[in-house]
Amino acid sequence: MNTTVSDKMFEAARRVIPGGVNSPVRACRSVGCDPLFIKRGRGSVLIDVDGNEFIDFVCSWGPMILGHAHPSVIAAIQAAAVDGTSFGAPTPTEVDLASMVVEAVPSIEKVRFVNSGTEATMSAVRLARGYTGRNIVVKFDGCYHGHADSFLVKAGSGLLTLGIPGSPGVPEDIVKNTLSVPYNNLDILEDTLRRKASEIACVIVEPVAGNMGCVPPTPGFLEGLRRLTKELNILLIFDEVITGFRLAYGGAQERFGITPDLTCLGKIIGGGLPVGAYGGKAEIMDCVAPDGPVYQAGTLSGNPLAMAAGIAMLKELQRPGVYAELERKSARFEEMLNGISRATGVAAQLNRVGSLLTVFFTADPVNDFESAMRSDTRRYAQHYRQMLAKGIYLAPSQFEVAFVSMAHSEKDLDTAAKMTEWSFKKLLEK
Repeated sequence: MNTTVSDKMFEAARRVIPGGVNSPVRACRSVGCDPLFIKRGRGSVLIDVDGNEFIDFVCSWGPMILGHAHPSVIAAIQAAAVDGTSFGAPTPTEVDLASMVVEAVPSIEKVRFVNSGTEATMSAVRLARGYTGRNIVVKFDGCYHGHADSFLVKAGSGLLTLGIPGSPGVPEDIVKNTLSVPYNNLDILEDTLRRKASEIACVIVEPVAGNMGCVPPTPGFLEGLRRLTKELNILLIFDEVITGFRLAYGGAQERFGITPDLTCLGKIIGGGLPVGAYGGKAEIMDCVAPDGPVYQAGTLSGNPLAMAAGIAMLKELQRPGVYAELERKSARFEEMLNGISRATGVAAQLNRVGSLLTVFFTADPVNDFESAMRSDTRRYAQHYRQMLAKGIYLAPSQFEVAFVSMAHSEKDLDTAAKMTEWSFKKLLEK
């Protein structure tokens, strides 16, 4: 695989951008190679600046549920751009997309748009603190909720990939108000909540963890979490930045039948453009300025291009059979990968929920941060490089999720499975 142009671009990027990238995992350090620079995407395929083509299972970390450059989304963006790219003022499309989100997501009665998942979670926690008058936030080990100060305690995603336990620049006064407990452990959670109930504003959780790899909730975990927070008058925030509109049209809360107090969204609702949102019960959301005292603002919030793209995306997802098709494809892919693991003897655990999946290189089941950390990251790095060389684009980290999209054909999945079998056999060579 020729990477001459990408190599030159990375060299140039490192002179003007920290690490040569605008988000740390993209540097590919944990998988022992340099990043490829992408020129364009079409459907399930990415094409880099050297002309190499790849079947893409990163999908821009989730939002490309329809595939790259979907005609309806591109047409909506083009039509909106003709009228202007930003006004810093209300537009009709904000109301249209907000109405679609409120109708779709069980917990949301009112919604506020922002520009990223980090903004959404940061704003939701500020709102929870303002509404309750309490300071402590409870999160879960290995869950990642963006890079706001409150969330960088035992976080997943890039911090986990790079082995960073937290971050300099985060004041101790903020860290002391964040408690992190093991994911899927109701006993420790209950003990923590009961001891500190009068001081805890909220519990924030990825209903399906997606930033230490795909880790599903164990039976009863989300139900117990909802029961405890309701009993103790603690707000429950679902971070559905990844799962929202992907696991079901109403997100993980629709799939599992659990209704939180606040929900954070991103990725899909912008059709691939920068967007985020937080919403919930009207009583809570009415505390947000200008109706209430909790301040949050942004010039580009509700950007007309992002709103138009989001509307087009959600309209496509309303088509009959979309989620059944995603489930069918993903289940078939899971079956093929599990069969390959058994046939080759490579120790691997495959976790899947809907169209999210992760192959963990470990012999043990993965149901929390501790078990995810037993994965053989060196073996994953070798697998990543081997798959990349065969035209399969995976996340450059053991602790991220692979995404199946509507654009992935049966042939794409068959090819990826065939290359996985080849790669697994290579892993066993002395």
